Amino acid sequence: MTAVTRLRPMAAAFLGMAATFSQAQPAPEPTPLADLVTLQAELAQPSKPLTWVISGDSITQGAKWLGRERSYPELIQERVRWEMNRRRDFFVNSAISGEKTAGLRADFAWRVLRFHPDVVSIMIGMNDAVAGPAGRAAFEAELREMVRQVRVAGAIPLLHRTNPVDTDNPDTLTRTDLPAYNEIIAQVAGSTGTILIDHWTRWLEARPTVAGRREWLADPIHPNGAGHRQFAIEFFKAIGRYDSAAASTRP
Repeated sequence: MTAVTRLRPMAAAFLGMAATFSQAQPAPEPTPLADLVTLQAELAQPSKPLTWVISGDSITQGAKWLGRERSYPELIQERVRWEMNRRRDFFVNSAISGEKTAGLRADFAWRVLRFHPDVVSIMIGMNDAVAGPAGRAAFEAELREMVRQVRVAGAIPLLHRTNPVDTDNPDTLTRTDLPAYNEIIAQVAGSTGTILIDHWTRWLEARPTVAGRREWLADPIHPNGAGHRQFAIEFFKAIGRYDSAAASTRP
């Protein structure tokens, strides 16, 4: 028996152990930084177009309350496709007025996954908050499931906290639990390693009074054009592509 022949069983055993060890190692957990690095690397390749799906409720749909103004998905598209010269990027806004997490998750295959997205942006919770404390667990579960499905599809998820509302107006009395729902959004983003666009905190810092907040609201709940521009500004700050000189996101 030659030395090579004697070494073959040892080599096979070593390779088997290495394969077993490799299979036993869990995949690295996603992190906001990892997603951000990946997204910025993708954006640095203008010849490689991305598909962006933006979904949520009436705020994201931009329905009714904006008039001639543009919604934040439209401003994001303007910035990416024109100002950043990514003209072949493809944008879908699949938001529906009145939507809740259960409805979006149930329709996720049609409204999100069939487009084979690279990036999925979700702002939802304004209508879920009407359920109050009793709806919190279901809201969290639905949100987590959507993030999971986005990652399984190989896309980067982005979660938005909502804007605060006009708490002095009786029309918002059904949404007194909105702060708790926004805390859930932040918790889900943190525990799933998802990029968070924190409109809630930004609005409360920039417009701490209800009177000041009304400058960004079209009605007690829905943002006006200025509010949507703030959404777009925070979006690009979160992904590292904000430019104060850009026309699309100029306050």
